[in-house]
Amino acid sequence: MKAIVVRQHGGPDVLDYADVPMPNPAAGQVRVCIKAIGVNRRDAFIRSGIYPRRLPLTPGIEASGVVDAVGADVTGWGEGDRVVYYVPDVLGAYAEYQTVAAHRLVRLPEALSYQDAAAIFDHGLTAHYLTTSTFPLRKGHRVLIHAAAGGVGSLLVQLAKRAGATVMGTVSTPEKSLIINRLGCDHAILYRRVDFVGAVKEYTGGAGVDVVYDSVGIDTIHGSVRCLTPRGTLVLYGQSSGEVTSINPAALADAGSLFFTRPHLAHHIATPEALRSRSADIFSWFLNGEMSVTINRVYSLANAADAHRRLDDRSCFGKILLIP
Repeated sequence: MKAIVVRQHGGPDVLDYADVPMPNPAAGQVRVCIKAIGVNRRDAFIRSGIYPRRLPLTPGIEASGVVDAVGADVTGWGEGDRVVYYVPDVLGAYAEYQTVAAHRLVRLPEALSYQDAAAIFDHGLTAHYLTTSTFPLRKGHRVLIHAAAGGVGSLLVQLAKRAGATVMGTVSTPEKSLIINRLGCDHAILYRRVDFVGAVKEYTGGAGVDVVYDSVGIDTIHGSVRCLTPRGTLVLYGQSSGEVTSINPAALADAGSLFFTRPHLAHHIATPEALRSRSADIFSWFLNGEMSVTINRVYSLANAADAHRRLDDRSCFGKILLIP
């Protein structure tokens, strides 16, 4: 079969479209014939070595497809079943086929296409746990979302508005501000033109926000602290600008007895029951029109390097997909 192989860390050119052996499912696994692959920022971090992994490797953490072989001791799954999955601890989705532990699979509703499933799964699950578990949003909350036009950010905007919150979002360009406004964002903040802390204080009459969802990291973390109301919560769930290696607890106390958390999706879908429950919500919201996702560009698997060049271009908006 064909797959993308990374033999050395580097830029998009290290993504080699190569022949590799067809995998066979072991006990407890199924083999999936992949139909659509979600391209994620994490894939680029693994490719470049920011998230080091043993080489060679095939990147990719989420895909949708059809079960085409079933290993021993697998029940509840059969050939032809339509599925989607997220496997950040295993990798390997940039391929025509992948073996996956059966308990990591989620069944696709018939109304949900393979491309839409791959586009919404990882980001949708992330937005779900951030808004329902990490900081359960409700009507009246004030929210700041960094990178609000990004894959997760754009879904956070929608779910925060669904919960009845007032939403502020930082974006880099006027074009992105129009996008998040269409999604329901109450105040788009062009952080390259204005101080986002000052803008938040202005929009809230000096009170600050109840929660900041920060996926940027080192460039925004200290400003995020200053945006919070007393006893507010700072949720750091990414590090696109660089890793946050320390935060002073005294600064959290001085700023108003703030809460700080660094959650991870894997801990919120650790059981099949939790995975199915969160998946059912996001599929339902998407199919009912309560949440939307934009597919920015679809590339063939052979052109994965071009997909990563577009991923590295931060001017783009929406999800990038690969098709084997």
